[in-house]
Amino acid sequence: MNISVKGEYALQAVFDLAMQKPDHPIKIADIARRQKIPQKFLELILAGLKQGGFVESRRGAEGGYLLARNADSITVGEVLRYVEGQKGARSGAKRVEGSPFSDMWSRVDEAVSQVIDQTSFAELARKWSERQTKYVPNWEI
Repeated sequence: MNISVKGEYALQAVFDLAMQKPDHPIKIADIARRQKIPQKFLELILAGLKQGGFVESRRGAEGGYLLARNADSITVGEVLRYVEGQKGARSGAKRVEGSPFSDMWSRVDEAVSQVIDQTSFAELARKWSERQTKYVPNWEI
């Protein structure tokens, strides 16, 4: 599967917003710092995600970006297809119709699509939080 840097950063930005409190706008600089994304590039990505209906922005001193919908209703596949176009959900193999591999590559595409279409950002955030708290050292004796 070939995903551009823009696609990867878009996923990271939506994930970052999914990890935050709902209805609490997050500044671009904060997302850029946490996700290690160049701020100018992130501004362009968030503008695109806003047009796609994934995020919304609020102006003012307390402004920033937040998810436009509940994180449970936004899937990785949906964001990837929007940012990357249809190629974002396809494996990077060259396709030759009628080759011995055509059927196999079609099944690979279907399997990848099924996984990313069933993975919501809320699920990713939940699993990530669990993994982060699972390995907290306890120094009690």
